[in-house]
This record gives sequence, C-alpha cells and structure tokens, in this order.
Amino acid sequence: MNIWKFFDITHKEHIICNPSSLQKFARLVELLRLPPNAKVLELACGKAELLAQIAKRYEVTAVGVDTSPYCIRDAQAKLAERAPHVDITLLEMDGAKYTPDAPESFDLTVCLGASWIFNGHKGTLTALQAMTKPGGLIAVGEPYWLQEPDPEYLQMANMKADMFGTHYENATVGQTLGLKLLYTLVSNQDDWDTYESLQWYASENYALAHADDPDVPELLERVRDQKREYLQYGRATLGWAIYLFRK
Repeated sequence: MNIWKFFDITHKEHIICNPSSLQKFARLVELLRLPPNAKVLELACGKAELLAQIAKRYEVTAVGVDTSPYCIRDAQAKLAERAPHVDITLLEMDGAKYTPDAPESFDLTVCLGASWIFNGHKGTLTALQAMTKPGGLIAVGEPYWLQEPDPEYLQMANMKADMFGTHYENATVGQTLGLKLLYTLVSNQDDWDTYESLQWYASENYALAHADDPDVPELLERVRDQKREYLQYGRATLGWAIYLFRK
C-alpha cells in the first residue's frame, strides 16, 4: 500500500498531523512575535494548520514543503480558504532536498515530527539553523522516551532505543549547537489518545465505505497492529514536544 495513501486515510479526521492540539498551536503562534514581512519555512507542513494560524496573526511570506501529494492537496484547500491573500508557496518535494534562495534567510523555520528527513533531531536542528536568520526562531517537534522502552515494544514498532532521547536530551541538543531554548510545548496523554485513536476511527470508516478497495485488508492489519502497540506500550513510553529555539 502506498505510504502516502495510508497516511491520508488514517489522518483524514486530523486537523494537526501530530500529537498536539489546536490550543498548543495557538500558544506557539502567540509566542513567535514575528516582525512585519517575516519569512517563514515549514518542512513537512502536512495540512498546513500551523501556516494558516501564522498567516492569520502575522504579516508573512511563507514556504510549506511536504512530500505527500495528499497533504499538499489539503494544504492548498485550507490556505485558499483561510489565507487567500497571503503569499504562501507550497512545494511537493522531499524536505531534505529543499534549498532556500539564500542561506540564513528565514525569520522562522519549522519541522514538526519529521526529523527523519535529516536523520534525527540534531540533524534537523543543524539544517534549520543554516536556513534561519541570526536572531530568528526554530521550532521542532520531536518524540522522546518517557521511560526505557521495552524490547518487545521496539520490535513491534520497528524502532531502536537510540532513535530518540529524553525530553532533557532533546532540549540540550539545541543548546549544544548554540541555540537558546525559549519554550517547550509538551503533549499529554489526551493529545496522544486523540492523535492515535482518530487513526483507528478513520481507517475503520474508510474500510466500511470502500470494501472493494484491495488495500483495505493491509490498511486494517497495519492500523490494528499499531493500536495494540500503542495501548500496550506506546502510551506509557513515548512522549512528544515542540521545542522553540532562538538562533
């Protein structure tokens, strides 16, 4: 099954494609305090909810990048409705291949929950740092371990223990790169439950409405495996936070 079709189906009910909330996004946007005519970049922008909120509050030009054609489709529709007069360019491409017109040119760079683009949290911060103006802001969303992961959980989730650090380690990685940690927005269990269970809801509804889709058996098997993995281990083991740094 195509990975982006799978993601589109399982995230059909999501406004935000990570375990956060509209309230936390609104708080982040409030804290940005962007200058007039700020330039904003979001890699792995998903359905562009954050860009839409930023465009409503600030005078910006922006670039959103995502490799999923489904996300770009949804982002275009959302921004056409909520920010029709704002200069926002959406690019369907691998975020790792995006190159700005000039280095250190953005007032704000963002990558929420897609650090795999740059081979991890440190690589993501390093890449964004190179695109951000001195004194500009960097916002990243990253998982972290709440406790030592059970080996069975790692096997079920196809993960390794060194994929993520602790919340403290996520914060200090940026500081070792010379960034100033300004704020963290930490997800709670309700944020996680909403993110995970909406996927179960959406996939079961899709299967009911598209019984003739040959991908349905694989869809349901994968989602039901993820459900067991989350309820048995993930809910107590994996956290998530947005980290706001100043360059």
